[in-house]
Amino acid sequence: MTKTDSGATSQTASGVKSGSKPGRKRWNATDLGLIAVFAALVAGSALIAAIPVGGLGVPITLQTLAVMLTGLALGPGRAFAAVGLYTLLGLAGLPIFSGGRSGLGILAGPSAGYIIAFPLAALTVGWLTTIVLRRSLKYRGLFLFAAAMATSIVLVHGLGVLGMMVNAKLDLSKAFLLDLAYYPGDIIKNILAVSIALALHKAFPDLLIRRAGVRNSGAGQAAN
Repeated sequence: MTKTDSGATSQTASGVKSGSKPGRKRWNATDLGLIAVFAALVAGSALIAAIPVGGLGVPITLQTLAVMLTGLALGPGRAFAAVGLYTLLGLAGLPIFSGGRSGLGILAGPSAGYIIAFPLAALTVGWLTTIVLRRSLKYRGLFLFAAAMATSIVLVHGLGVLGMMVNAKLDLSKAFLLDLAYYPGDIIKNILAVSIALALHKAFPDLLIRRAGVRNSGAGQAAN
């Protein structure tokens, strides 16, 4: 084989190899539809049965469940877009924050940290989800729950405490104690989010698993 032939062969092989695991280049109509649907889901969850906690006006809602579910279902990019779209629309004036609130004034309130954290949390848990789905076949539910809880604690609760310290002028210990009231509900909501996400991935394998390049173990065994 000449050098020209070998060079052409290696280029063809590299092309086939790169084509065997196509990256997600652009979002299609389905992706845009999912972003819109999950943005609406987050908006709806903020308005359902908000339970006031303390006197700071930061209620318990189903919002964190929807945010985590968005990341667990869609992966980092689309999840960030969906929750970011919800956040931008709320800041632009649509009454879709908890209690029907809206506008830039929300950033001056005690819940500002939680609002800012939501898109970042969706991005982070979505990224962790792709890692779990690529590398783990067993105990996926447990790993996804751990990812959701770690994201909740570090980002949602961390920025939530910071928001209360800045806007409500609370010291760290008092803000932390107020934030603890949200932990029991978040544990339950993360369990529900993981359960729903696993059911979605089982029913719709193309939703994220195949897009993330995760092998189907049954198909792999059949091929062997």
